[in-house]
Formats: sequence, structure tokens, C-alpha cells
Amino acid sequence: MLNADPLLRRPKLVTAALLTRALDGLRPKVSSPVEIWQKLTDQYVVDLDAVAALLPATEPETHWLPARD
Repeated sequence: MLNADPLLRRPKLVTAALLTRALDGLRPKVSSPVEIWQKLTDQYVVDLDAVAALLPATEPETHWLPARD
């Protein structure tokens, strides 16, 4: 995330409904969750915890141990 410019006015997404509408508008334009985070924080003032609750968490790849004989 870039340092926020305090002189630049950005819309605030303070409710889950507004945040959901913004996410729905951004999803066709971006290809990864990282880009969604970047676009949201560059264009809006958001509650990061609310964004994290709405975006699916990335799960680590399962690493299976070899079977014993």
C-alpha cells in the first residue's frame, strides 16, 4: 500500500453493503486478490478488517507426507 495523501479526498466505504458493491465492480477489472486490495486502498478509505471478512482467504497448498510401508 502506498502512503495515503491526506489532501486527496477519497470516498469512504463504511458499510458492508457499500464495500460489497465496490468489490463487485472491481472483480471484473482485476485478476488477483492482491490487486483488489491495492485498488481498494488506492481509491477508497476502507475498513481493512471488513475487506478481509468479505474476501476469501487463500489456503496453503496441502503437502502430503510419503506413506510408510
